[in-house]
Amino acid sequence: MNNLMNIKNTAISESGNDFGELLNRWIAYLDTTPKTVDTYKKAMKQFVLWLESKGINEPIRADIIAYRDELKAKHKPSTVQLYVAAVKLFFRWTEQESLYPNIADHIKGAKIDKEHKKDPLTSSQAGKVLCGIDRTSTKGKRDYAILALMITTGLRTVSVINADIGDIRTVADDTVLWYKGKGHDEKNVYVKLTEPVETAIREYLQARGEHSQEQPLFASESNRNSNGRMTTRSVSRLVKNHLADVGLVSDRLTAHSLRHTAATLNLLQGGSIIETQQLLNHSNINTTMIYAHALERANNNSESRITAAIFGA
Repeated sequence: MNNLMNIKNTAISESGNDFGELLNRWIAYLDTTPKTVDTYKKAMKQFVLWLESKGINEPIRADIIAYRDELKAKHKPSTVQLYVAAVKLFFRWTEQESLYPNIADHIKGAKIDKEHKKDPLTSSQAGKVLCGIDRTSTKGKRDYAILALMITTGLRTVSVINADIGDIRTVADDTVLWYKGKGHDEKNVYVKLTEPVETAIREYLQARGEHSQEQPLFASESNRNSNGRMTTRSVSRLVKNHLADVGLVSDRLTAHSLRHTAATLNLLQGGSIIETQQLLNHSNINTTMIYAHALERANNNSESRITAAIFGA
């Protein structure tokens, strides 16, 4: 078997030795997106640095467990899960290629709480945020349209920034926005634009004076990228700013909260689990069920009944 500490002279550290080629072969085998490639490279770099710090040339199963346990002490569970997953995938591949035994087989990562890490807005909070946006400027009209779209459809920020004007079309009797589903290469699913949302978007486009079908639906207002495509970071920032404008300041309230808001309000208003799954384009209904479980506890009024029995309230 190859001595894996050839790793330290790798493409990861830009030294270009055997492991760099090995890593490239592994990435090509995965046949994944550039973003995932970058994520796995960063994760493997952490593993390489850890091996170097311990003076480990030929890691064994106990080393992988020790690495995971040290990660747990320093990082949140989602990060641990990612780093360990990268290592497990890598060694699974090295064994398949008869390069090194799969020493990470059946090693568990970190237990991740299935509850959402971000909170939804209440219907009144959502309305307050939208009403608090000054729509007298083009930027204000844009921001209002973005938040109204995200709150009513549950779209992710990446879908918002990748939307083009030409993605607004009609299906049956509805105006819809086509977007790329997670893991897909084409814009193959859509969300419906309700009348207030469609009006907000068209008012923004009219103020912007842009009608080319290939142009971004929502354009940047920054000096360096004026009229260019926005970034997920810029959308996240503007959402946080508008939340803060009405006093909603919390680490648990972010742009992703708007997706949770759409799911929660849909269920509260009588939408079914299947409808909510379709709205959010979840491939696994168990992901959608998390919202239902959260509402089961929210609708449990045990405390009020007990209080009434004691205090007569």
